[in-house]
Amino acid sequence: MSDASPLPPGSVIGILGGGQLGRMLSVAASRLGYKTCIFEPGGDCPASHVANFHFKASYDDTEALARFAEAVDVITYEFENIPTSALDALDAVKPIRPGREALRVSQDRLVEKEFLEGLGLSVAPFADVPDGAALEAAIARIGTPAILKTRRFGYDGKGQARIMEPGDAAGALADMQGAPAILEGFVDFEREVSVIAARGVSGEVACFDPGENVHEGGILRTTTVPATLSTAQRTDAVLLAGRILNALDYVGVMGVELFVTPAGLVVNEIAPRVHNSGHWTQNGCVTDQFEQHIRAVAGLPLADGSRHADVVMENLIGDDMDRLPDLIADPKAGVHLYGKAEVKAGRKMGHVNRLVPRTS
Repeated sequence: MSDASPLPPGSVIGILGGGQLGRMLSVAASRLGYKTCIFEPGGDCPASHVANFHFKASYDDTEALARFAEAVDVITYEFENIPTSALDALDAVKPIRPGREALRVSQDRLVEKEFLEGLGLSVAPFADVPDGAALEAAIARIGTPAILKTRRFGYDGKGQARIMEPGDAAGALADMQGAPAILEGFVDFEREVSVIAARGVSGEVACFDPGENVHEGGILRTTTVPATLSTAQRTDAVLLAGRILNALDYVGVMGVELFVTPAGLVVNEIAPRVHNSGHWTQNGCVTDQFEQHIRAVAGLPLADGSRHADVVMENLIGDDMDRLPDLIADPKAGVHLYGKAEVKAGRKMGHVNRLVPRTS
């Protein structure tokens, strides 16, 4: 497939990862006439229930990776922490979209912060923390409160330790278990918003309306659209996201999390994939983030992502599933379940989108 040739219906889109994002990507692909093939080490995963094919193998199984690459027409992914060795094996056979540079930047929090700062964007104060002496120096410069995070493999509040005062430093460093870390200063923000943005193979960019996020215990609880932003802030957020996509020569959907502060917008982090805070698009737009991503990686024109309703997206986490009968009975609630067999505390089991007529 050349960069200029859209994938014809019936083509196979390979997806690395078999979680709920891979599941919803597979459903979106099927609407456009594509088949999906997931590569996921675990069995009975959410995406395996709806994808056409499932390669159940580890990411160090070079033979399985080769067979997977030969079986698909283009490769995308639903999570960032894919081993470089696996990407090397796949990239030699089929195009990976979004590209390797987006993964390189997003897999390491320090690299990501330096990349964003290099674009002239505002980020939280940060410092590399390879050891205790570096942490002591970082606290002296940045101050407390602050958050110590592993540079790699953190998500949903994992791999993080708060340092409320200098005396907390030793315990926080021990929590990193020897992993390379980064210290980030607290940002005094009014609210957190995110922009779900897409870029196609020809360089066109389309963004959904920014959503306003509320987290509990490091896990996203709700996203409300429209976000409480001025017209100027909304425009700045979208333009900022576009700058990041263009700098990475990105193809696909990206989630860009921002802090709204009195001094302007501060980039919290980027996610080179469809994003939890974009789930509202499934009921609030004709074309949701998952279809937009499939369109981009398949070389199709992007949709505009216009919103036809105001939406509050709520994650269903753990025991929230006890409310399922009431949610199913609510005529204004769009329920999306992930097919996970076991309910666990802190585990995302699904989400619900509540709609009201659009006000702005």
